[in-house]
Amino acid sequence: MLPNMEPKIFSLSAVIVGYLLIDDLTANEQNALGNWLMLVAQVLCTNAFYKQVLSERKIKNSINEEELLQKFVEVISNII
Repeated sequence: MLPNMEPKIFSLSAVIVGYLLIDDLTANEQNALGNWLMLVAQVLCTNAFYKQVLSERKIKNSINEEELLQKFVEVISNII
């Protein structure tokens, strides 16, 4: 969904859009739009963070399951 471009160019595009909007909006409109965009950004950041937490938990659980399975095999091997 995002364009495949250099990070500096991607950031510069946001600066350009911001400057283009300044002349067409009043101070109150700029403030309202800016706050709305920051809210959108916070939702995206929070969602991405939580997805990362869940992913890390899944990786840790799979590692723990593998370790548990290895220990189980060792115990069974010792019994046999």
